[in-house]
Amino acid sequence: MSERAEMRGPITRRRRTTISGAGGGAPGVRQAGGSKGHDGGTKPPQYPAKAKPAAAAGVSEHASHNGKADRDVGMPGRQQQPPNSPRKHRNAVEDITDRLSCHVLQESLLSSASGYSNYRGILNWCVVMLVLSNARLFLENIIKYGILVDPIQVVSLFLKDPYSWPAACLIIVSNVFILAALHVERRLAVGAISETTGWILHFFNLISLLIFPSFTVLTVTSMTPVGGVISLGIYTVLFLKLYSYQDSNRWCREIRHAKAKRLTRSHSCPNVAQLNGSAVHSHVSYPGNLTHRGCAVYLLLGSELTEPVCLSLDMYYFVFAPTLCYQLNFPRSSRIRKTFLIRRLFEMLFLMQLLVGLIQQWMVPTIQNSMKPFQEMDFSRMVERLLKLAVPNHLIWLIFFYWFFHSSMNFVAELLQFGDREFYKDWWNSETVTYFWANWNIPVHKWCLRHFYKPMLRRGINKFLAQTAVFLVSAFFHEYLVSVPLKMFRLWAFMGMMAQVPLAWFVSRYLNGNYGNAAVWISLIIGQPVAVLMYVHDYYVIHYGSSS
Repeated sequence: MSERAEMRGPITRRRRTTISGAGGGAPGVRQAGGSKGHDGGTKPPQYPAKAKPAAAAGVSEHASHNGKADRDVGMPGRQQQPPNSPRKHRNAVEDITDRLSCHVLQESLLSSASGYSNYRGILNWCVVMLVLSNARLFLENIIKYGILVDPIQVVSLFLKDPYSWPAACLIIVSNVFILAALHVERRLAVGAISETTGWILHFFNLISLLIFPSFTVLTVTSMTPVGGVISLGIYTVLFLKLYSYQDSNRWCREIRHAKAKRLTRSHSCPNVAQLNGSAVHSHVSYPGNLTHRGCAVYLLLGSELTEPVCLSLDMYYFVFAPTLCYQLNFPRSSRIRKTFLIRRLFEMLFLMQLLVGLIQQWMVPTIQNSMKPFQEMDFSRMVERLLKLAVPNHLIWLIFFYWFFHSSMNFVAELLQFGDREFYKDWWNSETVTYFWANWNIPVHKWCLRHFYKPMLRRGINKFLAQTAVFLVSAFFHEYLVSVPLKMFRLWAFMGMMAQVPLAWFVSRYLNGNYGNAAVWISLIIGQPVAVLMYVHDYYVIHYGSSS
């Protein structure tokens, strides 16, 4: 190309090109005939070696010095911005720099210094591998043992004699203790008995709540272990509820006597409307809460006659509410969500069937096969059976947690319009043992904190001793709920709970972060099967050892 043609190229290009906008982000270029040409940000396919048109317009002088004229030279109707525009020149330099350098200072994704945290794909992979491995174990179990699920056998776990229902009768009798606690509180409210007398009556009522059902379970031969566990579990919950009931009413009397007037709603807990913005229910003030009916009541307090209070909260509401801590007015939801209720009910029914099937099909054969290594004290076989039992036991425990703390308690809460639905927290992220025990069972944790731990701190007891005392009470109830129904006392559950105290100290002192979380998971996965095997072995030896 001649020197004259090279000099004419840029002039012709200015006449035929119009670039809208600024920089390389131009939306497009129009051809002379009115048709749309290539995008300002794309390369024409017939010129692979060319840069973007907008960039080429900014470096046309540079291109002419290299002897590369535009292929569109000579086409009329095009204009161009000034070739020496600083912004165009800067964009061109940045484009060339990007092409020359492709490396930057950065860490690998799996390095801790990278700050990368999106491992969703790896989590999905773990779930897939878990499903596949357990599917293999399930198929192996079916091939080896066949179908072991038997609904008739489930019924026999609750009833030995279809005409004798000792567990149901025992649960019905619990109403006697409920009404006794209510009657004592009514006498205390009107001053008919002293505080000391009331405390003694409550003490005997609460002690009877633990002694009477355990004596019944131990003496009635038709009581099955499963029926005994359910009965004692209900009586234990009732014990904690009635303790909180008498404690809270005593606090109300103390405040009333200190202020010399009735305790209003604002003195006990925040207003419901301020708490959760829900519909406002009728507020109850002490002693208007001392009733077992949801109707208007009159209570004579000396010479003062209280106004009738239409009660939305009564004694039996608290008994059935999914909480262990009593207060005069609970937060209430505005309505019952039928869809939510049906979903929780479906989960309850489905998960209950799944739990029964997994126990019969997976756990029972594994436990039965573990008896011989324990009798022969074959240590290697014992460890193998323990690890084999750990998987189904832990899976059943997780399903039970979801069934009880999410499905069942939310079902009851929705049915009663109970507003506080925090039944658990993120215990699966626990990095310490104490964090796990404080967050996996919120109702029990609230009760221990409110009625046991904080009162001990107010009496001057240090935190470590108070925490140890809490674990001691928890260990007692764990052993109570296992040994009495099985009618044998081995203290495995008690020692397992008390072992949490040194374990909590060790984990909090020497393990942090993920290592602490792994220690918590290992204690859950391995610790529970050890206790299960201990109790099953002892129960087997006591009841079937002589016959075998």
